[in-house]
Amino acid sequence: MGFRWIAWNAEHIAEHGVSVNEAQFVVTSAGRPYPEYLGDGRYLVRGKTAAGAYVQVIFIRDPDTDDIFVIHARPLSSSEKRQFRRRRHG
Repeated sequence: MGFRWIAWNAEHIAEHGVSVNEAQFVVTSAGRPYPEYLGDGRYLVRGKTAAGAYVQVIFIRDPDTDDIFVIHARPLSSSEKRQFRRRRHG
């Protein structure tokens, strides 16, 4: 499993203040219940970056290579952070 980055997706997440490294870290270090299937081939992961920022990443899988193609990433809102912490710590 690898990641596929092109100018479009790298620039798109940068517009939301998320770097390629942060998005990859959140996806690869995801714990239960993630990744969460959203439908239409899309998956959601929420987690913390190595620096401790809370980020949401949405990606699809390339059916031929199984690579991850990030289509969206952004910081979590305050309410989403609370929800994430509750969900992770039950």
